[in-house]
Amino acid sequence: MNAPPQSPFLIVLTTLPDPASAQALAAALIEDGLAACVNVLAPCTSVYRWQGKVETAIETPLLIKTATAAYPALEAAIRARHPYELPEIVAVPVERGLPAYLAWVHANATRSQPDPASSDPSAE
Repeated sequence: MNAPPQSPFLIVLTTLPDPASAQALAAALIEDGLAACVNVLAPCTSVYRWQGKVETAIETPLLIKTATAAYPALEAAIRARHPYELPEIVAVPVERGLPAYLAWVHANATRSQPDPASSDPSAE
């Protein structure tokens, strides 16, 4: 059985401990060209098990719109800037979307990625 084709776009979810750190991460991802748009959502209550105990925390979720090609660098950037020992980083493939919007996501979430044509000497 063949694997389904990989989506060229992702929505990546993460949570941060407060709005200030969420805003700082969002801005960094946009400035670095790793995401086209980051929604900083209203704080929420998270309930989870950590190190054998049930914990409750107020967190600020982020919805990060990006290109699949940018995911490895995006994940590395989140891990480098995230204050949690084990940050939530979950990528959900985008199955469909407005073509013009997805073109905009691609253009803005791959700015830090090398253009394959520009690195190929035979492309000249």
